[in-house]
Amino acid sequence: MMTSQPTPVQLGYRMPAEWAPHQATWLSWPHNEESWPGKLHIILPIYARMVAALARSETVHINVNDDAMEEEARRLLRSVGAEGDIRFHRFPTNDAWCRDHGAIFVVREGEQPLAAINWEYNAWGGKYPPYDLDNQIPWRMAEALGVPCFDGGMVLEGGSIDVNGEGLVLTTEACLLNPNRNPHLAREQIEQRLCAYLGVSKVLWLGDGIVGDDTDGHIDDLARFVAPDTVVTVVEQNPADENYAALQDNLRRLRGMTDERGGALRIVELPMPPAVIYEGRRLPASYANFYIANQVILLPAFNHSNDERAAATLAELFPDREVVAIDCTDIVWGLGAWHCLTQQIPAV
Repeated sequence: MMTSQPTPVQLGYRMPAEWAPHQATWLSWPHNEESWPGKLHIILPIYARMVAALARSETVHINVNDDAMEEEARRLLRSVGAEGDIRFHRFPTNDAWCRDHGAIFVVREGEQPLAAINWEYNAWGGKYPPYDLDNQIPWRMAEALGVPCFDGGMVLEGGSIDVNGEGLVLTTEACLLNPNRNPHLAREQIEQRLCAYLGVSKVLWLGDGIVGDDTDGHIDDLARFVAPDTVVTVVEQNPADENYAALQDNLRRLRGMTDERGGALRIVELPMPPAVIYEGRRLPASYANFYIANQVILLPAFNHSNDERAAATLAELFPDREVVAIDCTDIVWGLGAWHCLTQQIPAV
C-alpha cells in the first residue's frame, strides 16, 4: 500500500539516466574479508585504480569505518596517483556494494532539485547478515548532501534497476519478484512503486540472471541503457555454456520490447567473457557491469580477447568518454564489479 505522504513523482522528481552529468560518485571502501576470502589485500590496489579513474572528472565520496581505514585508503590512493576531489565520510558499512545499499537519487526543476530515496536493504534476500550498517547509508548520504530523503517502502537494490531517464526502467523477474525481497507485493504493486518513486511510466521485465550471481539476477550483469532508445545486452555465443539459454531468452524479450511511445528499442550485443572459476565456483563475470562516469566508462576486464570487443562496442556508443578497462578477475571473487561498487549523484 502506498503511503499518504506525497511520492517523489508527485513532487516532480524523476531518476535521470546514468550518462546524465554527475556531481559525484559515492563509494564504500572494501573491508569485509568474507566478501573476498583470501584476496582483500589483492583487490584494494585495484579498487584504488578505479577511484583514481573516477576522480579525474568528478568528486568521489567514500564511506570508511574509522581513522585507520581512511589512512589506509589514502595511502593506496597516493600509490596509484589518485588526484582530484576525494572526500571521506565516517559512515561505517558492513560491505562495499554501494550500488545496492546506497541511496538512489532523483532530480527536479526548482527548489530542492536533488533528493535521495532510501529503499530497504536486506543483503540480497538475507543472504549475508549483518547488514544493519549498510541499511543506514542512504539517510547518511542524504544528510551529508543536505537533501530530502524519501522512504521507498520496499526492498530494492540499485543494481536491480536501470533507467533511460525518459520513462523506462529495466529489471528482472528473477530478482524483483523473488519472495526473499517483497513477498507481500505483487508484480503490479512493485511496478506502481517504481513508477511513483523513479518517475518511470513503463517497466521492462527480463527473466533470469547469469550463473554465479548471488543477487538473484541483477539487471546490471545483463542489460543496460546506453541511450534513451538503446540497450546493450550480453549474449553468450556458445550453446554449451550454462548462461546460453537464459541470455538468449533475455535477448528475445528485448527484441520484442518497445519504448514509452511504442517504438522499437535498438539492441546492441556485448560478448560474455569466458567462465571465471575460482575454488570450483563460477563467478558472475559480465561486461554489462560497466559504470558510466562523466568522462570515462569503467569496464570490467577479464584478460581475454573479448575485453577488446566489449571496449570497442562501448567506445562507439560513448564517443565522448574514455573506456577504461581494469582487470576484474580478482574483484569478481566478491561477486560484483565496477557498477556494483559505485552509485552516481546527479548534477543539478
